[in-house]
Amino acid sequence: MELRQLRYFSVLAEELHFGRAAERLHMSQPPLSVQLRKLEDELGLPLLDRSTRRVELTAAGLELQQRLAQVLPLLDEALTGLDEVQLGLRGRVSIGFVSSASYTLLPAGLRRFRELRPHVEPQLLPLTTSEQIERVQEGQLDAGIVRDPAASALYASTPLRSERLVACVPRDHALAAAELVTPAEVVEHPLIGYPRHLMAGFVDLVHAALAPACRQLRYAHKVVHEETGLGFVAAGEGITVLPETVREQLPVSIRAVTIDTELRSQLVAVTAPGGVESAAAAAFVECLVAAARG
Repeated sequence: MELRQLRYFSVLAEELHFGRAAERLHMSQPPLSVQLRKLEDELGLPLLDRSTRRVELTAAGLELQQRLAQVLPLLDEALTGLDEVQLGLRGRVSIGFVSSASYTLLPAGLRRFRELRPHVEPQLLPLTTSEQIERVQEGQLDAGIVRDPAASALYASTPLRSERLVACVPRDHALAAAELVTPAEVVEHPLIGYPRHLMAGFVDLVHAALAPACRQLRYAHKVVHEETGLGFVAAGEGITVLPETVREQLPVSIRAVTIDTELRSQLVAVTAPGGVESAAAAAFVECLVAAARG
């Protein structure tokens, strides 16, 4: 049994005339009659009474007509817009992001995306870099905004922004009045760090920037989220090193001082490898690139 046969029957049941039904269906009358005969054969019962001068529905035919009147509109509705989903013009897209992307880049990119794709609903998930990469590889996340990811063939990378490193210190700290501090000055104080297994690239970058000034870095605490790290800084527990965009959301109790190093932290968009990302995800990344360019 084919869906088109049910549609043919539904039209004939309305017209009760093979000629008019065939005209509505943009086909000739003989193929229409053949298809309806096949439908009756598959069901094993007559749907049409052809013994009179006009076509009439049998009891089974009338019941089928009533059922199809309920089912076919729902099916049509379910199929509507699938081409737009394929093109990334409708549906949903899941986006992960590190917290440092939420200050300027994500809001600007999101606003642009909503303007260009008003019928696509972004699902935003705050996740660490490692969590995002894992979910992108497993197909659970359409795109991610990560920091300092390792190069890999397991995901596609699009550079977004390069940022200097800053030392976040309490406003009354000895380094707070400086415009620029050296790594040696930073490592004189306890550090608030982050777990390497969740953000290996950034942790390694910070270590590379500071380690030449000290054989072993002193960590007072290690936390998952930079908001927690800043809370510890405000409490006087130590210094935390973050990308310079953190300045966008610092409380008045904390000051960010630029670290004198050539190393930069890279904010990167990741998607499925080999250009197999969804059209909506590709469009979202384009909006992020445009936002990063200002």
